[in-house]
Amino acid sequence: MDGRAAAAADSVEVLFKPLRAGALELSSRVLMAPLTRSRAALPGNVPTPLMAEYYAQRASAGLIIAEATQVCPEGQGYLATPGIHSAAQVDGWKRITEAVHRAGGKILLQLWHVGRISHVSLQPNGQAPVAPSPIRARTKTYVASGYVDVSEPRALRTDEIPGVVEVYRRAAANARIAGFDGVEVHAANGYLLDQFLRDGSNQRDDGYGGSIDNRSRLLFEVMQAVAAEVGSGRVGVRLAPVSSFNDMRDSDPAALFRRAVERLDALKIAYVHVIEGDTGGARDIPFDYAALRRCFSGAWLVNNGYTRELAVAAIGSGYADAVVFGRPFIANPDLPRRLRENAALNPPDPGTFYGGGARGYTDYPPLA
Repeated sequence: MDGRAAAAADSVEVLFKPLRAGALELSSRVLMAPLTRSRAALPGNVPTPLMAEYYAQRASAGLIIAEATQVCPEGQGYLATPGIHSAAQVDGWKRITEAVHRAGGKILLQLWHVGRISHVSLQPNGQAPVAPSPIRARTKTYVASGYVDVSEPRALRTDEIPGVVEVYRRAAANARIAGFDGVEVHAANGYLLDQFLRDGSNQRDDGYGGSIDNRSRLLFEVMQAVAAEVGSGRVGVRLAPVSSFNDMRDSDPAALFRRAVERLDALKIAYVHVIEGDTGGARDIPFDYAALRRCFSGAWLVNNGYTRELAVAAIGSGYADAVVFGRPFIANPDLPRRLRENAALNPPDPGTFYGGGARGYTDYPPLA
């Protein structure tokens, strides 16, 4: 091995140093992102044995953050996504956490309420989806008949909001029963908590709208409730400050997310998981993530388009504590090994990302 090769091998080892995030002891800094795959069993949106095989294959990640999982029936926005609000769902997830733990991994559950990103065909009794304000998003979702425009939402009444907090708390309790090592609250990508945060979707005039403190109130209340249920050191949150995904925008994201992260820091949660740039798209949207990180004392997780080289630079420089990989984990169940050895990556098949069976899900080959 020549000098440059030895230096490269040494540098990549920063990805494989253990990390303590709150109460979570992680074996490496290479983490698996929550990835919607739409393979829950219908009816009931129940996790399946095939999902257990999928996650166990990827247990070499320093941490698996399992796919976004609806906290209540009203929280569903896409066909065949799993829930964590029924006994059958809890039992299904229990088989998955046991499989991951047997394989030596750790796994969190991402708690999800889609808010306005839904369709009446997915809602109980065909009712309208809920949102902070009755503003229809210019986007589509996936239902039994294919891709359709999302439905017109109705605004949550002020007296309904404590019930929203409660369904997150119950979901966190169910995740604990199912054997998860903790939970991540999904407050990104244009879903309910993100809708409350940003003034492009939140035009309320009550205590949950208007000022930044009011718009971040629901997120703070949900995080308080979840942390009280499972312990703050086992709770993370996902944010996407400048992503336009699902028709999102805000007039001053720097001020909004600085204040939101300051409030989260007061809860002493384990980590913040930030999507840099546009979700699944451009990373180069101007935003001072380093300034945002200075507002938080816990672990800082970064995501969106990270390569091996970018990950080494981010961890090696201290810019981030861990890198969360999404699509590379779809096609490479042994991604940590491939990164360590600088091995070629299997290309993913986008046609099998959502729905279906084992093809494009559990049949990607590991290294020999």
